[in-house]
Amino acid sequence: MCGRYATSRTPSTLERDFEASLGDLYTDTGEDYNVAPTKSEPLVVARRDDDAAATRREVVTARWGLIPSWAKDPSIGNRLINARSETVGEKPSFRKAFARRRALVPADGFYEWYQPQPRDGEAKPRKQPFYLTGREGQALALAGLYEFWKDPEGQWVLSYTILTTSAEGDDGRIHDRAPLLVPADLQEAWLDPGQEGAGVLGELLPATPGVLDLWPVSTAVNNVRNNGRELIEPLPME
Repeated sequence: MCGRYATSRTPSTLERDFEASLGDLYTDTGEDYNVAPTKSEPLVVARRDDDAAATRREVVTARWGLIPSWAKDPSIGNRLINARSETVGEKPSFRKAFARRRALVPADGFYEWYQPQPRDGEAKPRKQPFYLTGREGQALALAGLYEFWKDPEGQWVLSYTILTTSAEGDDGRIHDRAPLLVPADLQEAWLDPGQEGAGVLGELLPATPGVLDLWPVSTAVNNVRNNGRELIEPLPME
């Protein structure tokens, strides 16, 4: 799964890295090295003006944890921070968003927790967090979906989820699930609401150690109240 990530792109670097403009729904939330569910963060979506044939990319701000349009309570989003790519087109919570509301989730990197096997006679060791990031500081585009939900007061809430896939074999040593990356040459097709999401989904890349750099980091990231660049500083590899 993907349960924490880091993002430090400024408004100008978001525009540059994702060839997008800042939309009316964008608010600068600042850098965050410990993004957790229910936080509001940048999202890249495709918008089409009424009189335009082509789409354009916009950066908006959305709440992490997708709230389906039919939900009675926004708390359902706390359980929908990830969508399994294997079933995303079938699940009632995601299938409408998968059909027309696909997004890019800008990230510097994300965290996964590795559970070491205990040695004979030893207590179960605690999980070790690892940070996975793009090489040479490259911005990551995680595959996402977004949805609009109207609260009881009539206010619209924009929320999102991150797609995951299996990370079996050597790539699954850290965790058996991994977020999906949208390569630059597939971003236009992934965002386009006129294209079938299923046709692009199979070409996306699992965000695994074979694709990204990774290193162990401090367990301070375990506490959502901790934040700052020190959370992604590497620890010595044992």
